[in-house]
Amino acid sequence: MSWFLNKKVWVTGASSGIGKALAQELAQQGASLVLSSRREDVLEQLKSTLNNPAQHLVVPLDLEHYDSLTEIVEKTLPSSGEIDILINNGGVSQRDFAMNTSLDVDRKLMDINYFGTIAMTKALLPRMLERSSGSIVCVSSVAGILGTQLRTGYSGSKFAVHGFMEGLRAELHQHGIQVLVAAPGYVNTDVALNALKGKGETANLDDQNNLNGISPKQCALAIMHAIEHGKEEVIIGKGVSRIAPYIKRLSPALMRRIQRKKTNG
Repeated sequence: MSWFLNKKVWVTGASSGIGKALAQELAQQGASLVLSSRREDVLEQLKSTLNNPAQHLVVPLDLEHYDSLTEIVEKTLPSSGEIDILINNGGVSQRDFAMNTSLDVDRKLMDINYFGTIAMTKALLPRMLERSSGSIVCVSSVAGILGTQLRTGYSGSKFAVHGFMEGLRAELHQHGIQVLVAAPGYVNTDVALNALKGKGETANLDDQNNLNGISPKQCALAIMHAIEHGKEEVIIGKGVSRIAPYIKRLSPALMRRIQRKKTNG
């Protein structure tokens, strides 16, 4: 019997990539889902393909408008029931040099990746505290552990998420609530295509590293394994993107030399 059977799971960024794979695998294992992203039509299409579609709920939202999230959560809970697991997966990446990136883009990255994540977390946290149970999961990135060229704003937003979740984990330990940060390396999704350039336009360019990365399904299953086993952090991937955080820990100077390798963007 699956550990996720009859669990109620809210997944943001569920319309594509890792979020979509999580929805598919969780539904396969008997979870009931709240599916969120900006694209309601895509979510409805996804829902129709899942196991037992009638037990899943589509709730469109925009993480950039984080001030609206508490109200959305409060309106959703009576019909969805209590949430056992929140998976903060929604986000946006970046592909440009810092000097070419406007502050508006840096702010957008923070609004979506950081404030959107903590707003969803704070909206659901009181109910988990009342029950002294639940899991808060953040799908972050290896870029939240080490800074990467062309992703300064993205890395900054993900570093912020890691810091918030680390402090939150310490606060919630006594309440029996799991706080997990999953840090994928390269995953074969559209994250590079949808990344923001310096003036806010979409990059619309494939990244060979992502194309050669693990599949969204592999990433989703690794995240689910970490949730089930009560992990606090998991690094997911293969090759350099998987070992880079360990290189940074063991030899920071070597990692800095690797990071300085010239790129043409």
